[in-house]
Amino acid sequence: MGQYCGSIIWESKRTRNWSDGWIDKLKDDQREVKADIAVLMSIALPKEINGFSQVKGIWVTSFPLAMGLALALRENLLEVASAKQAAVGKAEKMEAIYNYFSGTEFKQKVEAIVEAFVTMNTDLTKEKVAMEKLWSKREQQIKKVVISTARMYGDMQGIIGASLPEIKSLELKSLTDETEEIREG
Repeated sequence: MGQYCGSIIWESKRTRNWSDGWIDKLKDDQREVKADIAVLMSIALPKEINGFSQVKGIWVTSFPLAMGLALALRENLLEVASAKQAAVGKAEKMEAIYNYFSGTEFKQKVEAIVEAFVTMNTDLTKEKVAMEKLWSKREQQIKKVVISTARMYGDMQGIIGASLPEIKSLELKSLTDETEEIREG
């Protein structure tokens, strides 16, 4: 992405014998060029190193392992740079968030949300009361229709007699059950 993430200074030695003086010289070179990481690759390695390791903060590696070490160190530089970039302005962002939460704008927005919920709850309560009123009115109308129908049937039974077809739902037991259901419902 073209963003500077750090630098690695490399030095290579193609000699048969290791010299501890190389480490101090490379450290001086690292400071001079302000490199983040220093790597010394050599045919000859210190006795205690088999492959690669750090010696006094300097990476020391053999030639065959240099590419793998380079990739690992480069990835490390990228991750560190990414972490540093994420931390830039962190204090300012935290302060801005704190100021927002403790400010009047946030308070007003929360109040608006609460007011909307209170209004919705009030409207819902009014709707419930209105529906209860309608249901009660319809219940009374239904009772009137049932009672009027039963009275009319009774009148017809008195006039016509036994030849009037029987309507089971208007019989005494059925009407009592339905009336109880209407009262419970």
